[in-house]
Amino acid sequence: MKQEQKSQIIEEIAQDLANYSHVYVTDISGFTVSTVNQLRRLCFNRDVKLKVVKNTLLKRAMDQAEADYSELYPVLNGATSIMLCNTGNVPARLIKEFRAKNDKPLIKAAFIEETTYIGDDQLEALCNIKSREELIGDIIGLLQSPARNVVSALQSSGNKLSGIVKTLSERQ
Repeated sequence: MKQEQKSQIIEEIAQDLANYSHVYVTDISGFTVSTVNQLRRLCFNRDVKLKVVKNTLLKRAMDQAEADYSELYPVLNGATSIMLCNTGNVPARLIKEFRAKNDKPLIKAAFIEETTYIGDDQLEALCNIKSREELIGDIIGLLQSPARNVVSALQSSGNKLSGIVKTLSERQ
């Protein structure tokens, strides 16, 4: 591969790293073409970008990026592919679902919200990470809960109070 081609590939990978906030470094070696195509289709349907990359080119692209990917450098060996997404837990859930029928892809590392996760044993933790939208929903639910309690207490008290007034008015 000529230096010109390498520079272009490095630039493309660096652009992808800049556009996506979550990066999974995975191993999909040993897959047949049909299995890779199934994985690619699943990734496409979930808005996850899957790329097979050379380790040296990925490392150079990570060096150019604004984020500090240096903790990922030790896992850049062997066959490597990257999954890029803007929702942190989607690739992990996709991998977990895909591994129900296959023994791979294996997670070498993940870079989510400036935090690095190393090793395939982190799959469950990565699946349980809440997305930004899920966190916002939880916060809204927590904020609405006290207001709901106050409204329901007022409504039930109002019904009790009207019942008492009605009973007292019927006595006289």
